[in-house]
Amino acid sequence: MVTLIYFILILGVIVLVHEFGHFVFAKMFGIYVHEFSIGMGPKIFGKKRKNKKDETEYCIRAIPIGGFVSLAGEEVDENDGVPREKKLYAKKPWQRFLVMFFGAGNNFIFAALILFAIALVWGAPDMHATLTAVDPNYPAYEAGLKSGDIVTKLNGHKISSSDDLAIYMQLIDKSKPIKIEVLRDKKKISYEVKAVKEKKDGVESYYIGVTMGSEEVHHGFLASLQYMFQKTGALFKQMFITLRGLFTGGIGVDQLSGPVGIYSIVGEQRTAGFENVLYLVALLSINVGVINLLPLPAFDGGRILFLLIEKIKGSPVDAKTENIIHSIGFVLLMILMLYITFNDIFRLF
Repeated sequence: MVTLIYFILILGVIVLVHEFGHFVFAKMFGIYVHEFSIGMGPKIFGKKRKNKKDETEYCIRAIPIGGFVSLAGEEVDENDGVPREKKLYAKKPWQRFLVMFFGAGNNFIFAALILFAIALVWGAPDMHATLTAVDPNYPAYEAGLKSGDIVTKLNGHKISSSDDLAIYMQLIDKSKPIKIEVLRDKKKISYEVKAVKEKKDGVESYYIGVTMGSEEVHHGFLASLQYMFQKTGALFKQMFITLRGLFTGGIGVDQLSGPVGIYSIVGEQRTAGFENVLYLVALLSINVGVINLLPLPAFDGGRILFLLIEKIKGSPVDAKTENIIHSIGFVLLMILMLYITFNDIFRLF
């Protein structure tokens, strides 16, 4: 029950932050906002402010996953009695761009602030990809790697942080020799390690016998600020590496996680401590922001893509055509979500 509450709160906050970004810029540019809603499905609560200048109905809906902002003029042919000058499509392209972008933009700002708060309260971990331990019974030790080595390259991929090392260790083919470059005593040394295949907890995987991550922690405002920028950048890079893997075939769709998978991760992080829960919120917030900016139908990035097309061709794309494309994209997105959810459920058993 506690995990479920955490799950609902985490997704609710991330969606609230995202939709609030759209909402703020829509209001800023005088766009009529019909509804600001947290949750999906049937409305269980709705209220309008007494201020007559605020036309928006603020709602909570029954299904506590997702949410939306309903803007006048999202559908060009809608007839809702709202003056044309207050509709989204009537605004300048740069204004529409900011309205669309700052859902994701708000997620990025929110994630950065959380990471700053984590570092300020619990300290800022060193971001170097440091080997904290090398097991003498495994190939890494035999190859010559030592505790304290800082990994700078992995199979030709530049490693700038422990996050880089973690994601590339998951993506590289460990059945083949692994080329590792490390920094030791200000000198760069290259090694080749052949991983061994072992079965642990019923799962066969390749191991080289190293523990990664620096144990050094810095404190103070400046250290926290530096960590915020470094960690945010590292998470962006991790997300782009993952997306590239999806499009190039390095990562399968069956490896993605949906709500069920996230629920399991929330449960694990909750038992690990509140700091880990906050870090998960930051990670998910960046993921939501990046995914929403993909230039695909039904996403904010898809709508931004149509804005760019409009700018290039000098006139808007036919409204009905755009609406149809977004509708098809939404249906395909729902099918993908169902597939990912079923995969998550099967992984639990």
